[in-house]
Amino acid sequence: MYSSLLVASGWGLLILRVVFGVIMVTHGFPKLKNLRGTSVNFSQMGFRPGAFWGTIVALLESFGGIAIILGIITVPVAALFVIEFLVIVIWKLAKHGTFVSGWEFDLLLLATAVTLFFSGAGALSLF
Repeated sequence: MYSSLLVASGWGLLILRVVFGVIMVTHGFPKLKNLRGTSVNFSQMGFRPGAFWGTIVALLESFGGIAIILGIITVPVAALFVIEFLVIVIWKLAKHGTFVSGWEFDLLLLATAVTLFFSGAGALSLF
């Protein structure tokens, strides 16, 4: 019964990749455009040196998001996103953040990155 749905699984991964990638790019480009502010924000959050971590995250979210959308080097980029969102969720939990309006979105992004890491880009990708 469900085996007929497996034919469309490539479309599911495509949708997941595009949505995840768009979210990453829309969060990454503002960080990249204002690296000085991003550096200050990362330092204030306790990620020192802020210039280093802020730049790494801005580059990963911007260009990694584009790579995920296109399906280029999906597994290694997804692994980097897994690390990023694992750190974010743990950091928010340590700060006693609430689930709702706190870290639930980051947990969803972590789950998405984990899925892309284990599944790859799918049949509808460039590589």
